[in-house]
Amino acid sequence: MSKFLEYAKEEILASGDNFISIAEIIGNSDPETIEIRKNNPCQDIYSVAKAFVVTAIGMCVDRGLLKITDTVTEALGKSCPETYHEYWKETTVHNLLLHQIHVPSSLDIDSLDANEFGEDYLSYFMNLECLGKPGGERRYTDGAFYVLSRIVEEKVGETTDNFLWRELFFPLGFREAAWSHCPKGHVIGATGLYIRVGDMAKLGAIYLNGGAYKGKRYISEEWANTVLSNGYELRPIGIGSSYCKGGMYGQQLMVIPEEQRVVSWQSFHPGHSKADLTRKAAEYRD
Repeated sequence: MSKFLEYAKEEILASGDNFISIAEIIGNSDPETIEIRKNNPCQDIYSVAKAFVVTAIGMCVDRGLLKITDTVTEALGKSCPETYHEYWKETTVHNLLLHQIHVPSSLDIDSLDANEFGEDYLSYFMNLECLGKPGGERRYTDGAFYVLSRIVEEKVGETTDNFLWRELFFPLGFREAAWSHCPKGHVIGATGLYIRVGDMAKLGAIYLNGGAYKGKRYISEEWANTVLSNGYELRPIGIGSSYCKGGMYGQQLMVIPEEQRVVSWQSFHPGHSKADLTRKAAEYRD
């Protein structure tokens, strides 16, 4: 058993936090997983799902299907609603990836009643009255990543989850995965991805290794660098060169380049983690 995982389990049990499981990957190794509390093997990773959408966008960019400077209306093509707020003509894929859109509502199915968005989520979201032009201030919204998932779907000709099953999940050896859909059958993108904690860590290993893992390339090194330099969901935590993406109730995907370590965990604690595992993982040295 990994020394770090043993250390992390001790810290968690001492804190009383409701962690479920933790996984660790060193370099190109297979993930090692430790269970803290009995639970279902697949958990909702909430907003960590956005990092998978970022990766799907990168696959489209790598294939020449998309540019981050494309406007949303251009990128959506025939999927674009007949009516939409005029600011969407100025909003780029880059703006979406940075949450640089200013709308009064989101498509947060975790906290809001999903029925209030109607049947057509894309039309609902793109017809909201924008509060300002795109760019500038970052205003976090799940809606941006629903739109990004719809862009992926338009470019590859199938749902984002079906595309990623073939291009990412199956090649990585995911044991199972399920993703929430809107009433019209499109992947939510921003949240609602149910996977195992070890499989979650494999995405971090791809970015740790410049777009490849265990001898297979999934995204270009250029896209991996673009994600990290722009902070497309995987953002620095201010300790060394570590970066991470978190999700509601304490989900975390974390990369610690100094140690060639990826750590992911699934949990369910609505408040602040007393174990402060993010800091401890970044500072831990074998």
